[in-house]
Amino acid sequence: MLGRVPVLVGLAAVIAVLPLVLTNNFLLNVAIIAGFNAVVCVGLNLLIGYAGQISLGHAAFFGLGAYVSAVLVGTHGWPPLPALLAGAAFVGVLAFAVAKPILRLKGHYLAMATLGIGIIISIVLRTETDITGGPDGMVVVPFEVFGIEVAGESMWYWVVGALLLLAVWLSLNLIESPAGRAMRALHGSEVAAETLGVDTTGYKVMVFVLSAVLASVMGSLFAHYLGFITPSAGDFFKSIELVTMVVFGGMASTLGAVVGAVILTVLPQFLTAFQDYQHMVLGAILMFTMVFMPRGLLPTLEGLITARRRA
Repeated sequence: MLGRVPVLVGLAAVIAVLPLVLTNNFLLNVAIIAGFNAVVCVGLNLLIGYAGQISLGHAAFFGLGAYVSAVLVGTHGWPPLPALLAGAAFVGVLAFAVAKPILRLKGHYLAMATLGIGIIISIVLRTETDITGGPDGMVVVPFEVFGIEVAGESMWYWVVGALLLLAVWLSLNLIESPAGRAMRALHGSEVAAETLGVDTTGYKVMVFVLSAVLASVMGSLFAHYLGFITPSAGDFFKSIELVTMVVFGGMASTLGAVVGAVILTVLPQFLTAFQDYQHMVLGAILMFTMVFMPRGLLPTLEGLITARRRA
């Protein structure tokens, strides 16, 4: 496994060099959306990959953060940055409130509970038309902080790139901290972790809230970037997409979550040549990867490289 410094330096180098290859705004737009997904997946990977707690409604926090920020700015005239922080605080409190009861569940019961929460939030976003605009969505004003408006693909690229580096740095430091070791312990065996004195409930709640807040922040920024938001940003299909990115890249691998998010965001753009068969080809690629790389893309490649070096 790569150390923290090589991962951060390598990721920073890729982010710095990529604009030289992305020669138009469309490619920059794809890279920015990949960056948004990657940051959310880094947080989700802490929950699924390291703490071992499945979430099938995580996109609801992404969408909820987007709408809270959009409503506060557009309807109540808040500045974007305080609105973003208010959205993150609201989502954090909500995540904390639901975490304690649902994280007592395990396996498919936990999956169904998180799915139910995601569906409830998605229904609220679609039906509260007076607040959210309903299925038609709502316009979101540009993001402005300290009098500087974040506008254009070039500026947004560097903002999202910096946030991705920050998220990866925080994740890697958390994993190597005592809290990270406790999370890995409860993933391995919750009973054994409790026997050793680990507050398993506390750590599960902590990582659930952390990943939800991270999704909320990125949801708020995503709404400002697009200038428009619809309930589809927080629906069930978006949640499944995020989980697929984490599993595809490799659970319990921060860099794997980033790689999975980037590949599954960029890949559909290259499959448009297949037209009506685009989704079939994408499904076949995912199935092939999971069959021959069950640990995920990056951990499998790291294992092959390690084995070859030993040989």
